[in-house]
Amino acid sequence: MPIVCRYPHKLDGEEYFALKLLDYEASSNIGSWQWGASTGADSVPYFRVFNPYTQSEKFDKEAKFIKSIIPELADIDPRLIHRENGVQSNIFIDYPSQLVDIRSSRVEAIERFKHV
Repeated sequence: MPIVCRYPHKLDGEEYFALKLLDYEASSNIGSWQWGASTGADSVPYFRVFNPYTQSEKFDKEAKFIKSIIPELADIDPRLIHRENGVQSNIFIDYPSQLVDIRSSRVEAIERFKHV
């Protein structure tokens, strides 16, 4: 679950991603972090709430990158990987439950943005 859903300060979030990305490059990643956090030059916080499942399905349809980073998912159908709690729905996989529900975190984010 991305840190975006837990409302860190924008600098803390960018620092966290800098440590986690395999291909971090400041000039491109800082702008991407600001876009995702709706703090950049084209911020539209009232409807831009990052959804990691939508993003992974759109940009990694076969889950090749995800599977390369998480080898336990190598034999899992990509459709399960791109669905919230999809991997956990497979009784043959011992995979940790998610920490944050996408729907409730989205609602909370929109409510918070109304008061900014």
